[in-house]
Amino acid sequence: MAASQGGNRMTDSIVNTFLELAPWFLVGMLISGALHVLLPRDFIKRQLRGRFGVAKAVALGVPLPLCSCGVIPAGIGLKREGAGNGPSLGFLISTPQTGVDSILVSASFLGWPFALFKVVAAVATGLIGGWISDRVPDTDPQERDLGTASAEDEERGFKAFVTHSNDLLASIWRWLVFGVLVSAAINAFLPDGTLSVFAELGPFAAGLAVLVVSLPLYVCATASVPIAAAMVANGLPVGAALVFLMAGPATNVATIGAIYRGFGARQLAVYLGVLIVGSLGFGVLFDLGINPIGESSHVHGEPHRGWWEIGSAILLAGLIFRLALADASRFFRARNLSHDAAGALEIPIVDMSCDGCIGKIEKALLAVDGVVTAVVTRNPDRAVVQGDAAMDQLDQAICDAGYHTELPA
Repeated sequence: MAASQGGNRMTDSIVNTFLELAPWFLVGMLISGALHVLLPRDFIKRQLRGRFGVAKAVALGVPLPLCSCGVIPAGIGLKREGAGNGPSLGFLISTPQTGVDSILVSASFLGWPFALFKVVAAVATGLIGGWISDRVPDTDPQERDLGTASAEDEERGFKAFVTHSNDLLASIWRWLVFGVLVSAAINAFLPDGTLSVFAELGPFAAGLAVLVVSLPLYVCATASVPIAAAMVANGLPVGAALVFLMAGPATNVATIGAIYRGFGARQLAVYLGVLIVGSLGFGVLFDLGINPIGESSHVHGEPHRGWWEIGSAILLAGLIFRLALADASRFFRARNLSHDAAGALEIPIVDMSCDGCIGKIEKALLAVDGVVTAVVTRNPDRAVVQGDAAMDQLDQAICDAGYHTELPA
């Protein structure tokens, strides 16, 4: 009986969380697609030079719905295009913490005061990190070219709008599902008030404890919001939840390694130092000064069940199901292909930062004359191609899509 009740609570919590999240996430997808179509392709890179480069980089990066997986090649690519360390690092610090989708979802779950404060924190840490970075002596890291814009990136119009919006969802849908499930599990199975023990530690100690968990962990800025909201509802101080939402999306093992390779140890120290001090500082500030008037009724209240929420949830669930089917099909096709098969070639690929990259590379490979089947996988990052196309043609197609191969010399 207890297990049945727990299962029912879990199901109800999944439905409620998804109803709350879906409308605002879809709005964020639409805004992201519109920005991609309306802004000139080189607009961002042209603005990241000169006296106010750091401020421009942060202002342009904050609304972009890029998690750390997508911001790595974008930020390091800016440096490769001539932007200074300061603008590039400021972009890398501020962008993964927030975005139009994350802002809207945060407001829905935790209230507008919290969402706006999170934006202020992202802007401030990005500016401070960028300004410090500009004053730190540069090193000579072994940088690697992370690719250039592909021909597809130059497209404009409705097709590019839809493609970019879909790529956003493709890159994080697993983390979105993970966030909803973890949030539901916390609501369903964790006894009420369990996390209130963190409140007894005080704002700084609670934030520090959450920070230790957040630093190596990859969590998407949007998908982590339901988890944070569930923890707040269970007693976690809101300031500690802010630490989780600032440090989690911006730091993980992959990001740390990429920044070290692209910028060097000194700039990595600036990056981590600003995020650690900044997230703790803003978390304590929120708990001491703003939280009493900023807590949202959405944390404890019943979610809305209007047509807008239900329709959005059905649409988002359908899009995720479509992506899941495509991934399952890709998995089984990859298993049926191997380098031992007649005419099959296995090509290691670098620079793949998220699942959204898979479709771009497969599309580029399938456009090569002689390619019968092309399957791109993550972990290992590779393309398995069947057909009679020459290796140099396949290598060029991957490079034209904005990625690189690791073929033996």
